[in-house]
Amino acid sequence: MNSSVLSALHSGPGRDASLGTLLVDAGKLSVDDAERVLRTHEDLGIRFGEAALRLGLVSQDDIQQALARQFAYPYVQKGQARLSPRLVAAYEPFSPQVEALRAIRSQLMLRWFARGRRALAIAGADPDDGASLFAANLALVFSQLGEQTLLVDANLRAPRQHELFGLRPRQGLSDLLAGRADLDAILGVPSFADLSVLPAGTLPPNPQELLARPAFRTLSAQLESRHDVVLVDLPPFTAGADALAVAGRAGGVLLVACKHRTRIADVARMAGQMADAGAEVVGSVVMEF
Repeated sequence: MNSSVLSALHSGPGRDASLGTLLVDAGKLSVDDAERVLRTHEDLGIRFGEAALRLGLVSQDDIQQALARQFAYPYVQKGQARLSPRLVAAYEPFSPQVEALRAIRSQLMLRWFARGRRALAIAGADPDDGASLFAANLALVFSQLGEQTLLVDANLRAPRQHELFGLRPRQGLSDLLAGRADLDAILGVPSFADLSVLPAGTLPPNPQELLARPAFRTLSAQLESRHDVVLVDLPPFTAGADALAVAGRAGGVLLVACKHRTRIADVARMAGQMADAGAEVVGSVVMEF
């Protein structure tokens, strides 16, 4: 690489120079193109990114991704990862949906995690209420904040998190509770250094009994000691008492409903039984999809 271009990219004023380095390193700009952008940048007195856009050498998405890397705000472009396209927080971090997720994150930080809490369960009444998808996207926005975030798939009947994140686990939560695995079952998510997932693991014949064991309380304490935020994706409320057992262990639960699908009576019944199980209902969210 042309050493004069490298020197200019690294020694230029602040953020603009670093942005050029990132675009070159990412293969978005060639060395010759970077030199053209630098000349335009200096001649017109505009930002490096704006100069590159004016010359038609990069797209706005390229600029946004480089800025995200520069400010330690990870996200990926479609086609770059095995993540589900429904993980909007991973692919479209500047969309209105993700702005809403960040607003929910802020409320949870103030109303729950600022109280010294580390774990929060996410629950929906029915399998189609979108609770698992919401939990996955919420975990992403917490990790983008720089919080060491763990997403636990506690749905031992029909787990989804390994599919959403493109993971291929051999073991998971059920195996840990049965004493057949250790914490190596926790998997990192490529491109998101602050996010990990504990998959459901082997589907057991006795999920409710497994989740009710004292081992789950012990494991929860271990996980909370290692992470800033632990989000637990619960099985659907209508699937059995599994959700109640786990929510009681987590201490708090956020209820998820689907617009035009979830019945208000079901949400009220779920909230009442969660409270009876010892879980504080932190709030509720209505999904539109």
